[in-house]
Amino acid sequence: MKINKAFYLSAVLALALTGCSSTQQYYLPNISKLEPITNADHLPTRTSDLSEKDLQRWSHLDILRDTVPGMSVDRAYEELIKGKKGKKVIVGVIDSGVEIDHEDLKAAIWTNPKEKAGNNIDDDKNGYIDDIHGWNFLGKANEENLELTRIVKRGDDGSETYKRAKKELEEKKAKLTSGRIQADMLYNSFDTVSKYLKKEDITKEDVDNISADAPAEVLQAKNIMYVVLANNLTREKLEEYKEYYDGQEKYNLNVNFDGRSIVGDNPADINDTNYGNNDVLGDRKHAKHGTHVAGIIAQTRHNGLGGDGVASDVVEIMAVRAVPDGDEYDKDVALAIRYAVDNGAKVINGSFGKYYQENSQWVRDAIKYAGDKDVLIVVAAGNDSKDLNPASGDVERYPNDVDPKTGKEVSDNFLVVGALNPEFGEGMVASFSNFGSKDVDVFGPGVEIYATVPFGKYDFLQGTSMASPNVAGVAALIRSYYPNLKAGQVKQILKDSGVAVNKEVIVAGKKTDKRDFSAISTSGKFVNAYNALIMADKISRGKK
Repeated sequence: MKINKAFYLSAVLALALTGCSSTQQYYLPNISKLEPITNADHLPTRTSDLSEKDLQRWSHLDILRDTVPGMSVDRAYEELIKGKKGKKVIVGVIDSGVEIDHEDLKAAIWTNPKEKAGNNIDDDKNGYIDDIHGWNFLGKANEENLELTRIVKRGDDGSETYKRAKKELEEKKAKLTSGRIQADMLYNSFDTVSKYLKKEDITKEDVDNISADAPAEVLQAKNIMYVVLANNLTREKLEEYKEYYDGQEKYNLNVNFDGRSIVGDNPADINDTNYGNNDVLGDRKHAKHGTHVAGIIAQTRHNGLGGDGVASDVVEIMAVRAVPDGDEYDKDVALAIRYAVDNGAKVINGSFGKYYQENSQWVRDAIKYAGDKDVLIVVAAGNDSKDLNPASGDVERYPNDVDPKTGKEVSDNFLVVGALNPEFGEGMVASFSNFGSKDVDVFGPGVEIYATVPFGKYDFLQGTSMASPNVAGVAALIRSYYPNLKAGQVKQILKDSGVAVNKEVIVAGKKTDKRDFSAISTSGKFVNAYNALIMADKISRGKK
């Protein structure tokens, strides 16, 4: 998966013929002679904080102009795309649900042109009734076990997988107790001080002014409030932490919980496809992740409402609900990929993943199917601070495109993305981000990403889940302005055109563990939209 010179040259040769055709259409003028950003090693580490406005869109900033490892999206729009109309690209967002009526998203939501709304008829004969904006493979289900919990629930089959799952489940349950105690302590302290001060927006000065004669429980909470304020924790954020631990205990790690029966299918039968519904939002409260992912790609640029989408001018979001609050089922993911492919998506974003599998071959078959149909799949690398390719052997993470029998990729259309901080230098890799010399392809912005969330709001979220749609947005730009390029070529362009960093960086948040940035992914680069469009133009025109 390293840069393949032979692939690059063959792509040039293959397109040289079409590039000479009188019917060849280019959506941009010839930009192949422009100079790309080659590397940023000479830049100093930024010493000043980004303004709130810049932080809200830092992934669009330029490494040279702004000294943050953004994707130069603004520069691409200003110097390459401005005034040019591209071809619409459908991006399938396989996630927890999308708030399709969000003010900043509704103009970019895909509508099935072959389906008539509300007539309860499968007009386009694709097997899904009234799938106007996509499909919901979860029905009314929200919570689910982790895959390791499902493995333990099925019983001891004597396998090493069962033993590993059993051990990890016990370890997670042990950690759950301490995590719940901490989350409850932080929330209760906030609640106590808030009631005492009779306000929600609490400042450090407010806490400092709590007098020594305040009630004992308030004085105890006062000390903890400094921790809350130092981490910018609001009541909403603290409630989310409590809900996370509640969800772990009640659903994710609970072998007695059955989250699937409400769906009404057999998750072990890939041929049982008559399930789900057309409600691509699902429970609005549970659609935060998917709505945020969709916003990173498609929220309207420069409309004064919230953040800016990477490719809002050229994309339509096809919402495919297949990711619960817990681990996804391989069956749902496989069918979701096939649904998106069959209904016109040219890019699919998958911000999910797990370390155990039941039927991963179904997903690999779907990835190959997507590759055969010229669809690029962009996925998150994972948020567990893991080296996916340590010297002792690769870490199992799903979905992946590696055939377990041959060790080779099943297709050339699968791109894995790690996450970056909004700072350049040794601290640029997000502490939570997975990395790997073979199983992670590129890096993209994934910390403090501002985008749409349910109930018409916006929020900063972080994760490789955010890095993936940032890169998927760049992929959509390439596919819009250079529709003659194939999915495999777009993947290679995203890798080859990135900005190289020949520096040591901290990985897994451990200052004692520094690696060459060039060695923690297959490309050794972070994605850059400006460079990607220049390279796409060059390859599209058949130039070496």
